Amino acid sequence: MAAKQIAGRKAAKNTRISSKSTSGKSDGKRSKASASEASSDLFDMACARVVDAAERASIDADAIATLRYPKETLAANLLLRRDDGTLETVKAWRCRYSDALGPTKGGLRIHPDTCMREVMALALWMTCKCALVDLPFGGAKGGIAFDAKSHSPMERQRLMHAYVQAFRGMVGPDRDIPAPDVGTGPREMAWFADAYAQWVGHPEPGVVTGKPVANGGSEGRSGATGQGGFHVLSVLSQRLGLEPKDTRVAILGFGNAGSELAKHLRDAGYRLVGAADSGGAVYSEDGLRLEALTEAKRRRGSVTAFRRKGVEAFEDPAELVGVDCDLLIPAALQSQIHAGNAADVKVRVVLELANGPVTPAADEILRKAGTQVVPDILANAGGVTVSYFEWLQNRSRDPWSADTVRQRLEARLEQASHAVADTAVELDCDLRQAAYVVALRRLERAIRPLAPE
Repeated sequence: MAAKQIAGRKAAKNTRISSKSTSGKSDGKRSKASASEASSDLFDMACARVVDAAERASIDADAIATLRYPKETLAANLLLRRDDGTLETVKAWRCRYSDALGPTKGGLRIHPDTCMREVMALALWMTCKCALVDLPFGGAKGGIAFDAKSHSPMERQRLMHAYVQAFRGMVGPDRDIPAPDVGTGPREMAWFADAYAQWVGHPEPGVVTGKPVANGGSEGRSGATGQGGFHVLSVLSQRLGLEPKDTRVAILGFGNAGSELAKHLRDAGYRLVGAADSGGAVYSEDGLRLEALTEAKRRRGSVTAFRRKGVEAFEDPAELVGVDCDLLIPAALQSQIHAGNAADVKVRVVLELANGPVTPAADEILRKAGTQVVPDILANAGGVTVSYFEWLQNRSRDPWSADTVRQRLEARLEQASHAVADTAVELDCDLRQAAYVVALRRLERAIRPLAPE
């Protein structure tokens, strides 16, 4: 990609939206467009990006045929005994997409709207992500269609044990290693490891990553996704034309990863002007005080509890998509920026901290507008990278210090970021296509010797 294209639209005139804006839910035409796109198959969209990059770099046809569908997907019906004695059935899945590079690795998502095709798409993205960061892992993903918020901790623990019971023959420290994702965290991973240990008859901490440090987890794992996103941005900031002191940031998804990234950005001189979570969004042209914002969310459960002079609040978190800033960071679920609202995005750079937050149709709109997108398989790779470090520590029984984890994470993501930027220049393509090309070239080298004659 030419330097001018990578730099993006430096002189763009941004326009902050207000409650009277025609974007979002107040625009019937755009709402209809986004609903239509949301009905598209996420797995097909994920495959389309792989095929697009493969054609760009002339990847071997056999390698692409091998990656066109998962190696193994298992569906199960989990039986959950509620606290009141009633029995609930819960749908669950695990997908091992490709093990050409090593044991499969991928998170376990608990969300009421998850489904098998979503799990397959996430597993494909994880396959590409592990290859991009040069980890000796293939990609996998798990999902449970379940509303955890409406169930007690004991019910959630029983659900995790039921999941291990159903998928215990599929997972293992040398076969498939789950990790946290949306709706899961260190506690769920500890429950998972405990249930697996009961089955095999001995502790096996390497079966899952993202555990509490006391249960074999790694220092630095909880904030790894946000920290990794910061390292990627630091490497690419000059190429993207971002100067920290002149860069206004909005984070759409102020959860664990988003808030962690916000700390690093604040310390580097960036100015946070907008934040959103499931409860709504807040925006201030003068900037938001991170400590006060974090405390307000901790006390009241949403960033909208942060009220100060000059701070505007929006009931719909999607309103943040069109605010006046330079860097937009979608950090929640997929498809946050779609055909229905992509035209509202007036920023120079979008950093995808979530998985699949920009749809292919939105990609095209942003590309034509000159907005650069730092793709998810690079921007959020910090989590799986430190999960790999945790797996290594579990296998060797040799824990690392937080400084060691941080240094090794920074080095690995710096290497991957330079590889993506250099490939973008080599092929004169955007950063997303370049990231997939780097990943596919590594997968091609591993798959080609295994393909039948």
